[in-house]
Amino acid sequence: MATVELRFSASPEHVRTARLVAAAVARRAGVDESVLDELRLAVGEACSRAVGLHAVHGLTTPVRVTLSEGETAFSIEVGDDAPLPGAAAPGGPAAGQSGEGEADELGLAVIRGLVDDLEVTSDARGGLIRMSWPAKPPTLT
Repeated sequence: MATVELRFSASPEHVRTARLVAAAVARRAGVDESVLDELRLAVGEACSRAVGLHAVHGLTTPVRVTLSEGETAFSIEVGDDAPLPGAAAPGGPAAGQSGEGEADELGLAVIRGLVDDLEVTSDARGGLIRMSWPAKPPTLT
């Protein structure tokens, strides 16, 4: 399984780069061309959501994106370091007190509309969005 890892400062201008890299790696992994636009949009939404959460909580850590190429699927994980709901970031507002809830839910709704295989969880660092698409390995001729 081939893996590409990106880390970028939580700035909106870097989201476009993450979308472009994701589409290029997905194409190489054998994701059907017909879903690449949706993949780009989903990655853009997930990364924009992470950037927004970092801004709301005053975090300076990078947004994490992992692109993994499997035998039959291509997956993308977008991780943020925002505190879990109900927890407060050091020196920042408690989650839910900053007004990010509605924007967060809207972003997740958009992603759910674009991705059939979606998992929204958290790890020890913060939130994690896992998305995957079917892929066919390129044939060698």
